[in-house]
Amino acid sequence: MTDTARTARAGVPERPTLDGIEETWTRRWQEEGTYAFDRSRERADVYAIDTPPPTVSGELHMGHVFSYTHTDTVARFQRMRGKAVFYPMGWDDNGLPTERRVQNVYGVRCDPSLPYDPDWTPPDAPVDDAARKNPTSISRRNFVELCERLTGEDEQVFEALWRRLGLSVDWSLTYTTIGRVARATSQRAFLRNLARGEAYQAEAPTLWDVGFATAVAQAELEDRERPGAYHRLRFHGSGGREVLIDTTRPELLPACVALVCHPDDERYADLVGASVRTPVFGVEVPVRAHPLADPAKGTGIAMVCTFGDLTDVTWWRDLDLDTRVVIGRDGRLLPEPPAGVPTQPYATLAGQTVNAARRAVVELLTGTGDLVGEPRPITHPVKFYERGDRPLEIVSTRQWYLRNGGRDAELRTALLARGAELNWVPGHMRHRYEHWVGGLTGDWLVSRQRFFGVPVPVWYRLDDAGEPVWSQPLTPAESTLPIDPSSEPPPGFDEAQRGRPGGFIGDPDVLDTWATSSLSPQIVGGWETDPDLFARVFPMDLRPQGQEIIRTWLFATVVRAHLEHGVLPWRDTVLSGWILDPDRKKMSKSKGNVVTPMALLTEHGSDAVRYWAASGKPGMDLAFDPGQIRIGRRLATKVLNASKFALGLGAADALRAPATEPLDTAMLAELSGVVAAATAAFERYDHTAALQATEAFFWRFCDDYIELVKERAYGTGPGADSARAALATALSVQLRLFAPVLPYVTEEVWSWWRYGSVHQAPWPTTYEVERAIRGTGDPALLRLAGDALSQVRRAKSERKLSMRTEVPLAEALAPAAVLGQLTLVEDDLRAAGRISRLDHLPDRTTELVIACAF
Repeated sequence: MTDTARTARAGVPERPTLDGIEETWTRRWQEEGTYAFDRSRERADVYAIDTPPPTVSGELHMGHVFSYTHTDTVARFQRMRGKAVFYPMGWDDNGLPTERRVQNVYGVRCDPSLPYDPDWTPPDAPVDDAARKNPTSISRRNFVELCERLTGEDEQVFEALWRRLGLSVDWSLTYTTIGRVARATSQRAFLRNLARGEAYQAEAPTLWDVGFATAVAQAELEDRERPGAYHRLRFHGSGGREVLIDTTRPELLPACVALVCHPDDERYADLVGASVRTPVFGVEVPVRAHPLADPAKGTGIAMVCTFGDLTDVTWWRDLDLDTRVVIGRDGRLLPEPPAGVPTQPYATLAGQTVNAARRAVVELLTGTGDLVGEPRPITHPVKFYERGDRPLEIVSTRQWYLRNGGRDAELRTALLARGAELNWVPGHMRHRYEHWVGGLTGDWLVSRQRFFGVPVPVWYRLDDAGEPVWSQPLTPAESTLPIDPSSEPPPGFDEAQRGRPGGFIGDPDVLDTWATSSLSPQIVGGWETDPDLFARVFPMDLRPQGQEIIRTWLFATVVRAHLEHGVLPWRDTVLSGWILDPDRKKMSKSKGNVVTPMALLTEHGSDAVRYWAASGKPGMDLAFDPGQIRIGRRLATKVLNASKFALGLGAADALRAPATEPLDTAMLAELSGVVAAATAAFERYDHTAALQATEAFFWRFCDDYIELVKERAYGTGPGADSARAALATALSVQLRLFAPVLPYVTEEVWSWWRYGSVHQAPWPTTYEVERAIRGTGDPALLRLAGDALSQVRRAKSERKLSMRTEVPLAEALAPAAVLGQLTLVEDDLRAAGRISRLDHLPDRTTELVIACAF
């Protein structure tokens, strides 16, 4: 790097300290463009990272610090290997988490029917519980503006923390998933999916979150154990035949469309093809056979309702059954019964919540004598939206879907092949991807009935009766994107025609947040807007992310790249483990055991926190351990002090001079092996192994080598020159080995005696180290000398003597060959141990023993 005044050497300070170095170097890195991406480099010289955009809906926690530190070590390593590192940061700021945060912080709710009020001002935040329970209704546009305001404030806080942590991102590449570029990219990709027939609209059973009032996708589900009860109901067949079924949802009895048994179940073979009457309502429903019916579950025959769960949907579709929907989008039973269901006794259920309707149906069944026995309490898994707090219902709605292999065997096979093509770290995570893809039961539902998101970019022509023509959506030109159909008319129409017969309506929905996040490589890479940049960074090299979103973010990104570009979006993916609390329980906001990082960064320093994070391997869980952070602080302090000491011996002026003395060449030979081990570890994304190898050598370097060599280094002549040369090479190399994990202290020390930034310096090589060795070096010699010195120290310690105490006589007992090796470093050993006389007693022991006489 060219020497300039800006990057001049600072000199060794009189009293080095870790305090304040984050502020100093964060500012310098920004001012000097240390991490700026060089877009003039060819693709082969670029390392591109698809950085996960954290959700801007609360505080960052130690899990974020854990995984983002891992990615940063990769970026720093690759930059030092000579790559132009494309390392952006994004903010995932649209979607339900942001809406919920705005609702809670400001005590508001969105009412799309209200007009925009340009003079409306939000209340002071945060509001009290009373305001949250009685929220103020505001227009959609006012609500979106409030979302944008809050996320903007959150993003500033997030960026400050990331800068403090030392992430080496290029902040000029920052994007948001609700920003203009992201909206245009997301809408462009959707329109191309639509044109190719990969996106389609359908009226179908939909997983519905009543609390959020929106559809959710299969990938967003989670099972939660909830209490329930089996109710045994009596159905009535011909000739007085009684058929008993067990159900946890008796309130869906008016939605019953069939009973289903297994084809091989002889108990019900005579009923298949016949019909039975439902209790209470007396509706005739067929009895059908299906292989998913479990003869061992309950009575072996099940009630099919439209819709109680996903199995009901499968049976309904496979058996071409009738549809009798009774639950509405508000989670209450519809005011009118479905066709074929008598008004009485349905009227007693109309408008009731699910729980209230369940109690009412049980009373009706009891009254008719068709509830057999008492309900039997159970605990069973219930489907929830991962961010919701109420059980999901299944309602019939019109939604947009994107083909993902759930109903297309050929596409599923292609996406499984993409998973096999991807390099997984750790490798076993690939099985989660394959299990997910192999278990898909439907396409990706990408529309959401929410407000703060990327609008679905289509309109619908209204016929002469004012009804939407769903089959012929109107689309914009790509050059006009992004657009909002709720406030802009389609081509060929004007705003006065909105909502009128012969006019149009805009699609009211927004796209699922994953439908935008799944395009993060395209958004930040300049797809279709900056072809030169896109050619240099796509497909990208690395996708780091959490293991829990393999089924969502990773899979969805693979789907979008496969459909649009016919390639994987990246070459490698590195998956993070969980952060556990001291009791080995996963940290989560819901459990209240989350630790936020800023106080720790302030108290212990960023390098110390990064050290803790780097002690966790990819894919492996790590317990939060303040003790490990303190060890990291101790290491950073030792780097500071040992470097000052080595430079005080004159190492700064001896760089690139040869090491000639046996102890010096031994140390450098061992260091060469450490460089090889750390390099190989980083290349396989094992930052933990790289750190362990580097740290183990560093402590041996400090505790053994420096102590052994310092007396010689203080002197003059060839021996002193050799020591200073070895110290210079070792310090230069170790600072660079530590730099990916400890960026602040290594930059601070580097600035004392080297030009430029350590983070732009070349990664050390074995050739560089071995070039400093004159002759040969034997790493065993350093370990032998260190063993001998530790025995002398131990002898003094056991006698409670100062380490400066003279040893009048010491005897070295060992095999003759070992003593021959010891002779090569004897002068350094005697000086370090303050040994006046060292006698050799060969072949008295099988291992080296140093006996000291005082």
